[in-house]
Amino acid sequence: IELLGGDEGAELRARVARDIAELDDLIGELLLASRLEALVPGQALERREPIDLLGLAAEEASHGGGAVAGEAVTLVGDRALLRRLVRNLLENARRHAGGAEVELEVAKLGPGRARIRVSDRGPGVPESERERIFEPFHRRAGAAETRDGSFGLGLALVRQIARHHGGEARCRPREGGGTVFE
Repeated sequence: IELLGGDEGAELRARVARDIAELDDLIGELLLASRLEALVPGQALERREPIDLLGLAAEEASHGGGAVAGEAVTLVGDRALLRRLVRNLLENARRHAGGAEVELEVAKLGPGRARIRVSDRGPGVPESERERIFEPFHRRAGAAETRDGSFGLGLALVRQIARHHGGEARCRPREGGGTVFE
């Protein structure tokens, strides 16, 4: 491909580079899903350290926009996995928000427990889909046709990561329209 010259070669090189980056992302998601699948829920994670959850959420929100609110909460967990959880929730909300602002809230629930809530004003998720969207490779009807950049693994990873940190992931409707992920 590098030997191709002219404008057609440049366009082809750019398209192949995008495809390779997309494949790299998919491989990374698959490897993480496989690693999490091999762990027994509740089993100690490889890396455990104190994490400022509100700070981590603010860092992730700063990359693509979104309002962050809440209270400072320190959790013990795997920083990289929690970062992935927050990033996946934010990216999912942005993809479906229809250009509306995405909101992220962190709340302390008790010692060592917290809730992350990501809300959008998109079209919402039908009740029949609210559990299925956490299944690996599940994509809502019409998503494949729009090529929205997802592989159908992001929310499955969110749930796995939450469970490995002693939590759960849920999807519910947002009052006034949209979706809330907790």
